Amino acid sequence: MTAVPATTVRSQELRLRITEIFRSIQGESTLAGLPTTFVRLTGCPLRCGYCDTAYAFQGGDWMTGPDILDRVREHAVSRVCVTGGEPLAQKQAPALLAMLCDAGFAVSLETSGALPIDTVDARVTVVMDVKTPSSGESHRNLAANRTQLKSGDQLKFVVADRADFDWGLGWLAERPLPDGVEVLWSPVWNALPLSDLADWVCEPGIPGRMQVQLHKFIWGEEQGR
Repeated sequence: MTAVPATTVRSQELRLRITEIFRSIQGESTLAGLPTTFVRLTGCPLRCGYCDTAYAFQGGDWMTGPDILDRVREHAVSRVCVTGGEPLAQKQAPALLAMLCDAGFAVSLETSGALPIDTVDARVTVVMDVKTPSSGESHRNLAANRTQLKSGDQLKFVVADRADFDWGLGWLAERPLPDGVEVLWSPVWNALPLSDLADWVCEPGIPGRMQVQLHKFIWGEEQGR
């Protein structure tokens, strides 16, 4: 009798609320431009002032692990991004991430800095959005998350103005990051001139790189998800 892999058993027990599963290009991070299947989980405990995915706060459909895996496989893309809302707000999100890794996908996680990342599978690339003051949620950032990052993970600062940028620099100066963690500076859509952020990132000694939400430049604010 052939034994059933433990990961398969675990996937059958998974049940998460899903807002949508779709294929597109990755619009952010160092993976921008790569074809990616997005699994958007429902729910978020934060209410950032610049949030562009408020439609994921509520609703969605309950799906089991095998159902999610089947839908992801239908899109025939090797990369999967688990996003939200805030995906880690659902307790079974770490198990979902592990299931996708076990299935052979290259998996990334888009998460805030407000929920612990210590249960995230080491195979997952964590893209952590450190909340700046303009978000209204900077007090929610967990200091412990900084030490949980690993080489290949990425920190994103969404910047609305110079005060946000300087705040991000101060956050980075508090303690060294683990080796190999990338720093990303992202402008709030239609709030900060791109040239301003480009000039700031080009200042001597500034860590990291500038990024834009590529999907919005292609499909517009309403269609760019």
